[in-house]
Amino acid sequence: MINYKELIKNFTEEEFTRNRVNLHIHTTFSDGEGDFDKIVNQAQNFGYKYISITDHNTMDGYRFSQNANSSILIPGVEFDVWCGYVFMHLLAYGADKDHPQLQPFFAKDKKGTEMDIARIFSTRNLKKLIEAIHSAGGIAVLAHPACCWCISMDRFVGKLAQLGLDGIEVYYPYPRLRGILKFHSENSVIKAAEKYNLIKTGGTDCHSANLN
Repeated sequence: MINYKELIKNFTEEEFTRNRVNLHIHTTFSDGEGDFDKIVNQAQNFGYKYISITDHNTMDGYRFSQNANSSILIPGVEFDVWCGYVFMHLLAYGADKDHPQLQPFFAKDKKGTEMDIARIFSTRNLKKLIEAIHSAGGIAVLAHPACCWCISMDRFVGKLAQLGLDGIEVYYPYPRLRGILKFHSENSVIKAAEKYNLIKTGGTDCHSANLN
């Protein structure tokens, strides 16, 4: 059985920045343009070591796609959730998609996977969500933290760490990703990750049909 926490913990900055590992990809199972199976095929052709398809609030891609059991895939999902007044995205890696404790947190319909107006009204309990991810054998990672509209990155990440956060997405395209709504610097994210001893992950938040 794969220990996904140890696997992800040992990925290097170079692997994330040189397109060898990408742990944040969306497909048509949520609001992405790419077909799940075609994305996996692309990753294999491009020489990726590992990818994770992290559709919003669903793991249906891992249920219904032909390539769901590919050796380069790390099971993933991205949940919409609130932490106090801060709307955030929580990535889960390595969680058992069929674990009963995780089921209540999945979207009930397609709107809950692709419509911003529906997703922003999420009522998921953050503490219980992290507990469910852990119970399902997964790890919980804060996605694109510089986009979170918290006043202090340090206090925000510290609070999440107390709730059981395992990692933080450090390696992603800061200049491109939601540039208009970026509230914090890459440096503040790295400092928080190191201060709270969090696993550093990375991904492009790809929504297109082309992986590269």
